[in-house]
Amino acid sequence: MRYDNTSLMGKVALVTGASSGIGAATARELARQGMSVVLVARRADRLEQLATEIQREGGRAWPIAADLTDEGERLRVLAEAAGIAGPVDVLVNNAGFGWYGFGSEMSWPLAMRMIQINLVAATHLTMIALREMKARGGGHIINVSSVAGNLPEQGIALYGATKSFIDSLSTALYRESRGTPVHISVLKPGHVRTEFFELADNPAAGHHIPGQRFAIRPEVVGRRIAALVRRPRRVAYVPALLVIVPWIEPLFGWIIDLMGPALLRRR
Repeated sequence: MRYDNTSLMGKVALVTGASSGIGAATARELARQGMSVVLVARRADRLEQLATEIQREGGRAWPIAADLTDEGERLRVLAEAAGIAGPVDVLVNNAGFGWYGFGSEMSWPLAMRMIQINLVAATHLTMIALREMKARGGGHIINVSSVAGNLPEQGIALYGATKSFIDSLSTALYRESRGTPVHISVLKPGHVRTEFFELADNPAAGHHIPGQRFAIRPEVVGRRIAALVRRPRRVAYVPALLVIVPWIEPLFGWIIDLMGPALLRRR
């Protein structure tokens, strides 16, 4: 497939967590829409492969290997992206990872890393990009959250908490930015078939995550993010039927209270 769509030609997107899964799928899709994409993740080899793939198909892509847990690295990424591709028009905060198991069994170093990646890095990049976009008079920030942000469910205590934070931050900034040329969106997918599950199957990363069999392909999420770029809105669910999730906790939370511990112990 050639990257020949000109609807977003000349715009620059920075995608974090771009070495695999949702990030890689999003970068491919945005390139197909005519955008130049800056690929950010830790694994330089994978970024190089993806950049080469996009370029081979006629797109424009630049890899930047970085550890987003480091504040200096985050600042370097933004400066380097502007230097090689130009001002960032669209920031996709996708970098993150999950863990499934009893919260008491999660090591503090792993918990801190999750907070740094899922929460601190996304917040820092959002705040900097938002100021720059307002100064330039336009831009779009898309924060990839999860339906877990609406469900404080057993097994994903810290992961769900980081996503709840991102939901709240994105919604508040969206409301602050209403009436301006800057857009803030939050994307809330359900289970997605990515390395998220492979990492969780590693004993050091927790237990097997239920629901893997129902996971959707990352390409579905990538297309939904591209649709958000073309038509901004505050929140989008993938699949769309998950729009009912915010009602589950207030209506059925008492059932989860009763069954949660038993369900988790079975894992």
